[in-house]
Amino acid sequence: MKDYIVRATAADSQVRAFAAVTRETVETARKSHNTSPVATAALGRLLTAGAMMGVMMKGEKDILTLQIKADGPINGITVTADSQGRVKGYVGNPEVILPANEKGKLDVSGAVGNGFLNVIKDMGLKEPYSGQVDLQTGEIAEDLTYYFAVSEQVPSAVGLGVLMNKDNTVQQAGGFIVQVMPFAEEKTIAKLEENIQKIQSVTTLLEQGHTPESLLDAVFEGFDVDIMDKVPAEFYCNCSKERVEKALISIGRKDLNEMIQEGKEVELNCHFCNTNYVFNVEELKEILRKCK
Repeated sequence: MKDYIVRATAADSQVRAFAAVTRETVETARKSHNTSPVATAALGRLLTAGAMMGVMMKGEKDILTLQIKADGPINGITVTADSQGRVKGYVGNPEVILPANEKGKLDVSGAVGNGFLNVIKDMGLKEPYSGQVDLQTGEIAEDLTYYFAVSEQVPSAVGLGVLMNKDNTVQQAGGFIVQVMPFAEEKTIAKLEENIQKIQSVTTLLEQGHTPESLLDAVFEGFDVDIMDKVPAEFYCNCSKERVEKALISIGRKDLNEMIQEGKEVELNCHFCNTNYVFNVEELKEILRKCK
C-alpha cells in the first residue's frame, strides 16, 4: 500500500480528523540517514505527524517546520512538510542506541529527553507563525496533543506509531490526529474520548491491516464519517546541486577565494536527505564569477 493521508469530518462536522500510513516515507528516511531503530521510531513519528499537519495548511507554498530541541542522546529532531503530503527530516544523532523501556518497547522518550517542541508555519505572511511548548513525555504524540491544546487552543488527540522488523527495516508506520471543533456537543466529546481510550496502539491496528480510512472508523465508532479527500504522502527533499550552488554564492567572494586557494574539492551535505554535493576547483571558480 502506497503512503497516503485522508482528511475527514464526523458527527456533522463537530470533529475533524487526519489519518495516515507512512511506512515507505519512514523507511526512505531510515535508509537515507542509516538510523538506529529508536532513532527511526522517533523520526518516523515526527515525520508522520508533520505530513498530516502539513496537509492542514491551505496554501500551495505553505511550509511547516517541527523542531524538537531536547537534552536526550538523539540530539534533537527536525522535520519540514508542505501542504501536498511531502515531508523530510533528520535527527541529530542517527546512531543512538538505548535499552528497551519498561514495556519492552523502543525507548523514544529516553532518546528524546527533556526540552521543548517548536512549531513554525510559514504561510507567506510577513512573519511566520511560531508556537513553542515544553515536552510532556518525549513520546511525541502526547507532546503534540499538548501543543494543540495549549498553543492553538484546539482539543486534540494524536496517535503515532512506528514498528520495526528484526532486520531494522520499517514494518509499519502511521497515525491519526483528531480535533474537536468549538461547537462540538458534550456527548460527542465524551463518546470520542471513550473510543480513543479503547484503541490499542496505532501499530497494532496497522498490523491488523487497517488503512487510514479504517483507522478513522475505529476512532469514530458510532459516528458517521465523511472522508473529504486523500493525499499521497512521501519523503521528499527539494535539494539540488543548483540550490547548494546558491548557498555557496551567498557565503561571499572572500571565503570562496580561500576554498579555491586550498585547491581541494568542497563537499557539502544536505541535512534533510543526507545527499553529498561535491564541487571541484573549476566549479568553485565558476561560482566565484557569479558572485557580485
